[in-house]
Amino acid sequence: MSDLLKDKSQRREKRIGKVPSEAGHGGRGKETTGKTKDSVSTVSYMDELGHHDDNARMAVTMENTYQLGPYKRFPVPAVTDILKDVLTSYLQQEKYEVEWSQKMTKTICEVIRARVKDLMIPRYKIVVLVHIGQLTGQSMQISSRCLWDASNDTSASYSIKNSSLYGVATVFAVYFE
Repeated sequence: MSDLLKDKSQRREKRIGKVPSEAGHGGRGKETTGKTKDSVSTVSYMDELGHHDDNARMAVTMENTYQLGPYKRFPVPAVTDILKDVLTSYLQQEKYEVEWSQKMTKTICEVIRARVKDLMIPRYKIVVLVHIGQLTGQSMQISSRCLWDASNDTSASYSIKNSSLYGVATVFAVYFE
């Protein structure tokens, strides 16, 4: 049998799982501590580098748009209005409680994200951060860091406070080329 046919039959058997991994790599089986001499492990065909399946799926290729900037800019005033509306409706009359604030932070993030996505601004990734804390006379500073393109990326923020809590919501819009 030629080497080519032998190689194809070995690959077919590996895919089925009949060939021990040591034979697939061309080395002798080594006994390691903790394993018995007759333990056998199998290696799937995809684990080996340099071998390709004959009927592998074709990779989807997308054509370049050559678009380096957005057609429609991110509307910061509209998003600020959304933040103001959501924060006042959810937090205006509430008292601070630890468990409640953890759940409410997630809820407010999801509502803000959904309403910003409804604006249908193409090619922007949306990141929403919401902070809710107890208002007891303390000081707080919130900062964020990321790789930023000043010409296309932007953010909107709004804060609210009542007698017992504060809430800060920030939406980052990162342009996706």
